[in-house]
Amino acid sequence: MPNLSANICGIESPNPFWLASAPPANSGAQVERAFDAGWGGAVWKTLGEPIQNVSSRFGAIHSRSSRAVGFNNIELITDRPLETNLKEIYEVKKKYPKHAVVVSLMVESKDEWKDIIKRSIDAGADGLELNFGCPHGMCERGMGSAVGQEPTVNERITSWAVEYSTVPVLVKLTPNVGDILPHGLAAQAGGGHGVSLINTIKSIIGVDIDNFVPEPRVGALSTNGGYCGAAVRPIALHMAAALAREPRFTIPISGIGGITNWRDAVEFMLLGSSTVQVCTEVMLRGYRIVEDMIEGLDNWMADKGFNVLNDFIGKAVPAYSEWGNLDLNYEIVAKIDPATCIGCYDCVVACEDGAHQCMFPTENRVPRIDESECVGCNLCQIVCPVPDCISMVQVDNGWAPATWNDHVTGTGTLRPKKGSH
Repeated sequence: MPNLSANICGIESPNPFWLASAPPANSGAQVERAFDAGWGGAVWKTLGEPIQNVSSRFGAIHSRSSRAVGFNNIELITDRPLETNLKEIYEVKKKYPKHAVVVSLMVESKDEWKDIIKRSIDAGADGLELNFGCPHGMCERGMGSAVGQEPTVNERITSWAVEYSTVPVLVKLTPNVGDILPHGLAAQAGGGHGVSLINTIKSIIGVDIDNFVPEPRVGALSTNGGYCGAAVRPIALHMAAALAREPRFTIPISGIGGITNWRDAVEFMLLGSSTVQVCTEVMLRGYRIVEDMIEGLDNWMADKGFNVLNDFIGKAVPAYSEWGNLDLNYEIVAKIDPATCIGCYDCVVACEDGAHQCMFPTENRVPRIDESECVGCNLCQIVCPVPDCISMVQVDNGWAPATWNDHVTGTGTLRPKKGSH
């Protein structure tokens, strides 16, 4: 049986699945229920000077099936008394000594950081997570993403935390930057033992077109919030991978952003994450989703012959390259399975109006593909409502591999262009 136990900068947990710092980790009772369900760790909802939250505070973008795929919140840090949180942290850690209890923190002054760090460690925290990512409310007060967007401030406050802490310090990075690398390197330069990313993305989820107020509505006003959920996973994967492949960046990563199942978690780990944190999917479906995550990861590792997490963490990082290194002579074309095609012509419409006009109606309702014009863009496969009806098949075109860099230097020849009629 594979061993699912995780270790990130010395913080150990029975598995890599942690609750992210958010409403699902808002109280001791919640964290205890999560640990009973199987979660390996939890990052406590951010502690600081308790605030007053608003009502309402959540919004969502729904798919055709009415499932929320994008989620927005304008909630801030904990609104519960600090003493209550610290007491519950102590009780949870005493009851669940083998589970990771990491405490998220956000305060302003150096003295406040010193005080809250000591109190969190005294309560039993296995590690600390510095919240440098909150994109609303707190950043207007000089905290959250106001810190995370300034590498020098990030480095300075991280160095304070590391100075005062006797447990590992993770720095939670904001995605609201043009390039994540300077911010990850700043956390490392400040002595941070690891980073977690991403926090939520600054956003407006929608507008009430009857009342003329953005959502979620708080009386007659609203504000920008933090975007999360399945829709942000591609952004989170990119930012985690950007750090993981950088030779100068050498500290561990805890991946966050749109994780809904074990496959998503594996993707983050293949791109360098030692643990993963989940929030939105727990809010939508409950703590028990971790049961499928554990089972799925266990079965996948056994199938691949991996015994421990480190056998595959970062395994996909070498394959993440620059565009100029891609083989421009590699070629695929679309193939349709006539036995499963329902003749809906969604692919024909998409190809005609949005791609390269290489799919055509026929008398038997199965579209015809002009392979001489098909560029292998995948659009037809994306819009097809029938799983596996359209496949993308590699073509042996006789051309040797060549990249754009090869072409520029004259060391490689590119095959003739297609789809340019």
